Amino acid sequence: MKVLIADDEPLARERLLRLVDALPGYQALSDSATNGHEVLQLVAEQQPDIVLLDIRMPGMDGLQAAARLCELPQAPAVVFCTAYGEYALEAFNVSAVGYLLKPVRREELAEALDKAQRLNRMQLASLGRPPNEQDVSQARSHISARTRKGIELIPVCDVMYFIADHKYVTLRHEQGEVLLDEPLKALEDEFGQQFVRIHRNALVARDRIEGLHREGSHFQLYLKEFPDEPLTVSRRHVPGVRNLIKQLERR
Repeated sequence: MKVLIADDEPLARERLLRLVDALPGYQALSDSATNGHEVLQLVAEQQPDIVLLDIRMPGMDGLQAAARLCELPQAPAVVFCTAYGEYALEAFNVSAVGYLLKPVRREELAEALDKAQRLNRMQLASLGRPPNEQDVSQARSHISARTRKGIELIPVCDVMYFIADHKYVTLRHEQGEVLLDEPLKALEDEFGQQFVRIHRNALVARDRIEGLHREGSHFQLYLKEFPDEPLTVSRRHVPGVRNLIKQLERR
């Protein structure tokens, strides 16, 4: 994977160059950019797969350059490397796949590059659109969450369930959980083919369901990966969950 480094500080460019070249499977381009205009020129000339992009640069800054890159038919993945944390939302709006704070750590860079490598071009084009602007038939393949690491992308296929609690939704996935600032109803509308409603505040991935059991006056749903952490199914949703389990058993 070819990586273009864009930063107006020479020491920052040199450090990123060393970090990238030390990672297997990635090669930093010999030419680097110091502003947004140079980014666009080098992307057009050398077609990098990934751009490590600073935000505050003279002339055209990183956010402006990323917005222009989004318009390209073969856009590279963008990972922001910046000393400022307040631009995370703007980075999301221009389809960044990573947001790293300086000084960039090797482990975080490796993780961001790996995510960038796994995202295809169609996914990159749709990441920045909020759910209410997307066609339901073209649901996102990844969900973006703002965490202490910056912007974290979770593949929808790794999500086990969503639980609503007041104004936030907790997304539980294979490696942990994150908070989303998205309504549960919007998530249900977008991912209804992959998730089932089991409670007014819970959506569960259909392919994660192990079984439904009545325990006293409550019904508990068991998941394959977490047999010791059942989820409560409301009486209203028990018939639908039972029918779904029967369908899954017939496959």
